Amino acid sequence: MSTNITVLQSTDSTAVAATATEYNINSGDTGWIMTCTALVFLMSPALGFFYAGLARAKNALSLMYLTVMSVAVVSFQWFLIGYSLTFSNTGTPFIGDSKHFLLRGVGKAPHLEGQTIPASAFMLFQCMFAAITPALAFGSAAERMSLGPAIFFIFIWTTLVYDIITNWVWSSTGWLYNLGVMDYAGGTPVHISSGLAAVAYAMVVGKRRDYNESVNTPHNVAFVFLGLALMWFGWLGFNAGSALAANARSVHSLVCTHLSACTAAIVWVLLDYQHTRKWSIIGLCTGAVAGLATITPGSGFVSEASSLIFGALGSLISNIIIRYKHRLGFDDALDVFAVHYIGGLVGLVLTGIFAERWVIALSYPETTPLSEIPLGGWLDGNWIQVPIQLAAIASVSAWSFVLTYIILVVLNKFPFLKLRLADEDEIIGTDWAEMGERAYGYLPMDEEQAQAHQMDEEVRERLEEAEAAAMERGREMNLNEHVNGSLSRQGRNPSGIDLHLHTVPSATSTATTTVKKQRFNLRHLMMSKKKPKNSNTSSIVGGAFNMEEPVVLSYDEKDLGGLSKELDAATRPPRETLSQIPSHHSSEHEMQDMNQQSNFFYYETDEAGPSTTTTSSGQNTPIDIETVVDELEKKK
Repeated sequence: MSTNITVLQSTDSTAVAATATEYNINSGDTGWIMTCTALVFLMSPALGFFYAGLARAKNALSLMYLTVMSVAVVSFQWFLIGYSLTFSNTGTPFIGDSKHFLLRGVGKAPHLEGQTIPASAFMLFQCMFAAITPALAFGSAAERMSLGPAIFFIFIWTTLVYDIITNWVWSSTGWLYNLGVMDYAGGTPVHISSGLAAVAYAMVVGKRRDYNESVNTPHNVAFVFLGLALMWFGWLGFNAGSALAANARSVHSLVCTHLSACTAAIVWVLLDYQHTRKWSIIGLCTGAVAGLATITPGSGFVSEASSLIFGALGSLISNIIIRYKHRLGFDDALDVFAVHYIGGLVGLVLTGIFAERWVIALSYPETTPLSEIPLGGWLDGNWIQVPIQLAAIASVSAWSFVLTYIILVVLNKFPFLKLRLADEDEIIGTDWAEMGERAYGYLPMDEEQAQAHQMDEEVRERLEEAEAAAMERGREMNLNEHVNGSLSRQGRNPSGIDLHLHTVPSATSTATTTVKKQRFNLRHLMMSKKKPKNSNTSSIVGGAFNMEEPVVLSYDEKDLGGLSKELDAATRPPRETLSQIPSHHSSEHEMQDMNQQSNFFYYETDEAGPSTTTTSSGQNTPIDIETVVDELEKKK
């Protein structure tokens, strides 16, 4: 059923003549796009399940949170300015204008001439594309990214990266659109942009603290399977709905999408079996996603037979990239680059080769002259199409990576927007450290969390004893004996080590003392190692500077362990008096604490890295070495 509507627009109050604008709203097309909008929305929580299953249990909820938060933030941004910046038909070749800010003028009339759906339906359908794109990028920084800055990142990135790129590719005024790029359902705006944004995010936040260990085992394969099933279901609407009508081209796109995903899943499983001699459901799910990403730009341009090539090549190349991903130099936790960027890139190039005019003609009336239907790619003799596709890949890749990197570096400069979790928060897991929730509250904590919890209790007891002793001995403890003994056990030379532990007044201390009836907290650990004059050397360990000069480490109560021997600040008491002070040198947890303290890293720049803050807020504060040296000189 369709409705013909005529709109009369008077030029002034006295004008008798009027200009008529006719448009056709088709209820079937509108209903189909509304259905596809719901399907694409479903992909975001499905992605949350997919990512959560691939990650470790202690980080599962944070990934679900990010995928749905992306929908919320982007939808708000899309209402305010995003839709207008992306699809305003009065904008520039680079970006739209303010014509549709706050969705002004977006209603029943179609967005463009020839469309048969209301502009409001088109707006919301495109909003779902924008919502899932930044969520895809978060997979690379999983398990060590802070959640707070993500809200700001989503809004800024969508405005400066996604909206601009989509304007280039899909807006009637965009420069890539008018150049003739073929991207049916989002190879460049979604997969290329999110893939390079993921690389930038992974580079800025750095590698996971246990990156070199075997930490990539999915914690819940059932979640991965469920996420894939829902994403596959939603992806059919993602691609088929891009015809913006319930027509033959939409059905053709749906068929190609399904065939590519099936082919890619089979190829990936066979490749994994050849390598591991196991039939992997993770391989099945990952391969299907790679096939879906690869066919996205070409699903409405290529034949069904060509879609099999898309799935096979996309799966093969992505599988090879994942197999050698450790050579890339960055920690892409959930393989966003290999699956989405490589898949999108391969799909765009293959579209330039296999696009055919007869497929494009499926969305035109049967009486349309052949000369009015655009040529396809190389199969139609259009040899310029692949260079155009490569130009789109290069321009979108450069814009996405550079802008994303700049956005992240600027955000990381603000103390309250540090991108990386503190080391202790990364050990505990993002879910508990930043959300105070666990995906599996009815199950015991994992081994690492259980050890940390046990250590906290033992350290708390020792801190209470040590604080009271520190008050009685003048609020300062010399820990030379303790540290030297620990270093000797490690086979290291303890000479020249000078350690002092200072107490700072705190209203929250649990230690009780009768000295002046005050309470104190152990907070600052000052450590210095003597070095030859005119020496300013430092060694690089794991990309960070391991300083052999005075530094200050700030710890919370739970992080200080092994504080078993207290000596007077001015004079060292006789060795026989040490037996009167509680000793825990034989404690396994004490040695773990000292190992952690002796292997700390210091970052000279503001890049995200191991935290040296006194709280578990996820902030990283660089240490002023000059200030510490001056303090040490004054003490001497």
